[in-house]
Amino acid sequence: MTTLFDPIDLGAIHLSNRIVMAPLTRSRAIAGEVPNPLAVEYYSQRASTGLIISEATQISQSGQGYPNTPGIFTDEQVAGWKAITDAVHARGGKMVAQLWHVGRVSIPDYQPDGGQAVAPSAIAAVGNAMKRDFSMTPFETPRALAVEEIKAIVADYAHAAEQARKAGFDGVEVHGANGYLIDQFLKDGSNQRDDSYGGSVENRSRFLLEVVAAVVAVWGADRVGLRLSPSNGSNGTQDSNPETIFVHAAAALKPFGLAYLHVIEGEPGTPMASWDGAPKLAARMREAFGGPVMLNGGLTRELAEAAIAEGRADLVSVGVPVLANPDLVERWKRNAPLNTPDKATFYGGGARGYTDYPFLEAAEAQATE
Repeated sequence: MTTLFDPIDLGAIHLSNRIVMAPLTRSRAIAGEVPNPLAVEYYSQRASTGLIISEATQISQSGQGYPNTPGIFTDEQVAGWKAITDAVHARGGKMVAQLWHVGRVSIPDYQPDGGQAVAPSAIAAVGNAMKRDFSMTPFETPRALAVEEIKAIVADYAHAAEQARKAGFDGVEVHGANGYLIDQFLKDGSNQRDDSYGGSVENRSRFLLEVVAAVVAVWGADRVGLRLSPSNGSNGTQDSNPETIFVHAAAALKPFGLAYLHVIEGEPGTPMASWDGAPKLAARMREAFGGPVMLNGGLTRELAEAAIAEGRADLVSVGVPVLANPDLVERWKRNAPLNTPDKATFYGGGARGYTDYPFLEAAEAQATE
């Protein structure tokens, strides 16, 4: 029986186990949206996971929507990431960059010209945006993208993919989930266009497929993954028939032969469980996609083991448990106690709650003192 601790090949990327560090926004980038030097230690501490997916990393200035999130479109940002990937590789780890554009989940504070955020349609996200000083302000109505601008953003994804190669990553993951730009195009609650990018499932999938094709042209399909969230209503981004659009998208991705599909689908009873009545689509998407599927969604060790053992996933990604336990693989292997996550330090700040979580040996030694 396959276990969490068995190796697996995701395309050209060989993983020593099936426990993946999920992308985790930490809002600690320095000036110029350059990765914080502390991130070298933070990520390399967690190199024992089979794969590290970087925190969401904007492909351009217009793609930013939160304070102190890193980019991967300037040479200075690439240099910051190169120090991180070198440290992860020195500890035997593998790491991919998650490429991100927030679309309407932004405000003029982050836009290069101080103008409106962009989106498929001029429909505001639900809720509040976080300003650079971490205070909150209501989302504003975005500007609908012209077709030529959509093509330019596809080119930005290709450029970011090239930058990720220079930065020494093992591959890239396209962020198509959680109410951000690609998800906004997929879901009819946020995409009400009447051109070739709106309406039918084929049209609403077009932007996603163009982005994937552009990134694959840089990396090759065997080093490209994609993250989707069929039942996630983040920032008010929902669809009237998620089964139709997401099963279609998964099937349309099959010919690419991607390294993996990363599906967010919260386990029942966990904080990430989908809204009432949302269909469970990971199994159907897995069948339509035909390649390795990574499952994410509030997974404990027991839930992760069950997902692998039951064949619902080939591997799993976990967030907060890896954030608080740099040696989570060893702890899960030994069924050892876990550190308690410090939620107050999740976003922003310095080393506290970032690089100072104890490894198992230190925790055990402290317990015996």
